Amino acid sequence: MKTDPEAFIRANTSLMAPPHVPEISLHLASEAHELWLKTEEELEAIGLPPPFWAFAWAGGQGLARYILDHPEMLRGKRVLDFASGSGLVGIAAMMAGAREVMACDIDPWAEAAVRLNARANGVSLGFTGADLIGQAVDADMLLAGDVFYDSAFATALVPWLSRLAAGGKSVLVGDPGRSYLPRDRLEFCAVYQVPVTRALEDSEIKKTTVWRFVP
Repeated sequence: MKTDPEAFIRANTSLMAPPHVPEISLHLASEAHELWLKTEEELEAIGLPPPFWAFAWAGGQGLARYILDHPEMLRGKRVLDFASGSGLVGIAAMMAGAREVMACDIDPWAEAAVRLNARANGVSLGFTGADLIGQAVDADMLLAGDVFYDSAFATALVPWLSRLAAGGKSVLVGDPGRSYLPRDRLEFCAVYQVPVTRALEDSEIKKTTVWRFVP
């Protein structure tokens, strides 16, 4: 890592509320194209993987909204915020009354983003950079926002999440219509119209659905 992540995040983001979850403040890139559209060479020069943590993706916003609107589901639960990015979903879970939340992301920069964002919202989140796919999960509930965007990733995720659901875990996902969503494994929970950054998506509003994996 060639750059201090926390210093970089502070210098290249602004503290702002995602439009669909105004209760929460995150360190987000205010001009998406400036950070997201850097070339691979520019990112490599500062040791920065693609900065998924710098944006409030539609799936995460929808899932966070659902959590905040249904706090009875989270109260007293141990939660894993899988592929956490900014930590938006995990923060929402803590605000909804979860007993503890572990954010999980293999991007080491996400750890700094989660730490800064949790602090900004007055909550405490754990963090692991381990690749947990296929492993047992020491939590009551797994939450995942916007994870079905890649075929290989989805192929690995679906049997794991299905197995966790079959073992009694509550598995909720937020998805804005990504290509590899396993609809045949899911039960509808809610749908939202989520404002997003036009530079990152194909529209300014993404229809975003919250689903529950069925055993």
